[in-house]
Amino acid sequence: MIHSYFTGLGTGAGLIIAIGAQNAFVLNQGIRKQHIWLVPLICALCDCLLIGAGVAGMGTLVEQSPLLINIASAGGALFLFIYGLKSFRSALLSGGVMDAGSQPEISRSKIITATLAITLLNPHVYLDTVVLLGSMSGTFPGNQRYLFGLGAVTASFLWFFTLSLGAGQLAPLFRKRYTWRILDLLIGIVMWTIAFRLTAPLLKPLFFPL
Repeated sequence: MIHSYFTGLGTGAGLIIAIGAQNAFVLNQGIRKQHIWLVPLICALCDCLLIGAGVAGMGTLVEQSPLLINIASAGGALFLFIYGLKSFRSALLSGGVMDAGSQPEISRSKIITATLAITLLNPHVYLDTVVLLGSMSGTFPGNQRYLFGLGAVTASFLWFFTLSLGAGQLAPLFRKRYTWRILDLLIGIVMWTIAFRLTAPLLKPLFFPL
């Protein structure tokens, strides 16, 4: 039974520990030392709920609904495009004191909204957690599927808190203006790259009709 837990732990880690919009957002807030406990908690709890839904059998339902996936893709791409645009603007116009600890504090309500949006408007999170992990959990007999899901949830909590709390160690590097500009530029590139990947399947029929 312990094998199913560690399989879930390794699989979950493999899916979560990748450069993406959510990780870039958590890293950015961690470097700024703002809401370093709240942001990873929201991300991990969302993963917990989605993985639980997948293990409970919703993975098959989502996988069979192309319309739902397309709607999520369009909405997620729009959000990521706007967020990336703000990052590029910040990279070009950034000025003032670049001490990570002196950045303007974002209100709790705004950070909750932004974290939920960056997490739940990305359809890949549903494909990874609900569909993929949910489908994989079905390969384990009996209650072992829940141990698999628990392992994946553990990986999520460990990763997001490690990323958020560990990012503060990079704060000394961000006392220089150009370092912040590089980070904003990289975040913008990540956001737009993911947005393009989300919209590519939707736009392909328009440019390459059968």
